[in-house]
Amino acid sequence: MKLITLTDPSSPASEAFRTLRTNIHFSSLDNPLKTLLITSTDPGEGKSTVLANLAVTMAQAGNRVLVIDCDLRRPSQHRIFDLKNAAGLTTMMVESQAQEQPPLQETTVPNLRLLASGPLPPNPSELLSSRRLAEVLAQLKAEADILLVDSPPIIAVADAAILAAKVDGVLLVVQANKTRRDLAKRAKVMLQKANANLLGVVLNNVKMDTSMYRYYAETPA
Repeated sequence: MKLITLTDPSSPASEAFRTLRTNIHFSSLDNPLKTLLITSTDPGEGKSTVLANLAVTMAQAGNRVLVIDCDLRRPSQHRIFDLKNAAGLTTMMVESQAQEQPPLQETTVPNLRLLASGPLPPNPSELLSSRRLAEVLAQLKAEADILLVDSPPIIAVADAAILAAKVDGVLLVVQANKTRRDLAKRAKVMLQKANANLLGVVLNNVKMDTSMYRYYAETPA
């Protein structure tokens, strides 16, 4: 699917991402979100693609959006947006010059920038649990209206649980006909134990109703 919100903006899938954007907005009217983490139960459930498309719709609505790839094991946001990964979050955490001038990259979408993961460290969990990450996130809040944070799956490694405690809200992505119910429940419990603000679940890769597709495909008279 990749960036369907750009390649086919009138599709039902693109409309679903706009609905997700709206739901997130209404769920945080009293306390607007500045940082939103998106994770999943297992690899291959589409969390990174969901994040990227959500980022596009938020930027299209006029928000200044910064995508941060905190998946320091299998980063993918730079590939989704066809950008480089030579410098990024890890660079910013260890180099003073990068701290002063964050290596943010412009995407082809107005209002949307990317902080790639940067070179992969040997100790991702330790790096993400450091006080330095909290300082970096606080600094980056001044760069955008909302930070969308990509992370590894919550059950696979400790990284997502560590990050969940540092952000304003969390979305859990599950995939239709793939994610096991017991693993989804386990992921929810893990997020709760991390004191995460779980906003909801995104059901990905749902079989499309053809009647719905015809509704979106029709051109108004």
